[in-house]
Amino acid sequence: MTFLPSVVIPVFNHDSVISARVDTVLALGLPCILVDDGSEPVCAAALTQLAAAHAGRVTLVRHARNRGKGAAVMSGISRADELGYSHALQIDADDQHAAGDIPAFLDLARRHPAAIIAGQPIFDESVPAARLYFRYLTHILVWIDTMSLDIRDSMCGFRVYPVAPVLALSRRVSLGNRMDFDSEILVRSWWEGTEIISHRTQVRYPRDGVSHFRMFRDNVFMTRMHIRLLLGMLVRSPRLISRLVTRQATRIAARDQTVQ
Repeated sequence: MTFLPSVVIPVFNHDSVISARVDTVLALGLPCILVDDGSEPVCAAALTQLAAAHAGRVTLVRHARNRGKGAAVMSGISRADELGYSHALQIDADDQHAAGDIPAFLDLARRHPAAIIAGQPIFDESVPAARLYFRYLTHILVWIDTMSLDIRDSMCGFRVYPVAPVLALSRRVSLGNRMDFDSEILVRSWWEGTEIISHRTQVRYPRDGVSHFRMFRDNVFMTRMHIRLLLGMLVRSPRLISRLVTRQATRIAARDQTVQ
């Protein structure tokens, strides 16, 4: 596989911070795909200006209405495929993710081109306690869904996707369009045999950050997603158990060979 990465940034009313994020990406010599997920006129105009100012390096994709983070990410990945990129690095539009870690994520993706590189957050004191607790609940549910601890964190939106298999997966199954997307795509990719490689990265919650998480609405979507995944796990449980036993046997054999 020829490794040709791009950066996908879903944007919804992040007009005050998106320019700095784009500048950081371009300074790394990477092409940038901005997905305007139905932003208000001020942000939409800012995105138009960015695309015009960096023509050839910044591609703008537009949704006529807000469709959700997951839908925006998939639109960006689809455009990355159309433009011939092999991988898409997803990063949030705000300053929550450490853009300085982009080279490390891409280096891992270069060495493991068939894997998804998923951010494993290192939080500072800015993280809201409630979010942290609910996050751990999601971790437990994902570990149940996969019968493994392979996915260390399924909610961090800082990751690298191999474009072709992700698009193939999206054609076979219906993925969540909103905040449920990040967890669901990792679990379903893992079910399909895609390796998930975690990479630790600093994550912070800026005091003036723009959050689009809606407590009631997004928790409803997350609950529905976990029910779907739990049912999917039950259907796949014989295969998942067989996979678990095979992996354990392989580890034991490798350990015994090392001892000998």
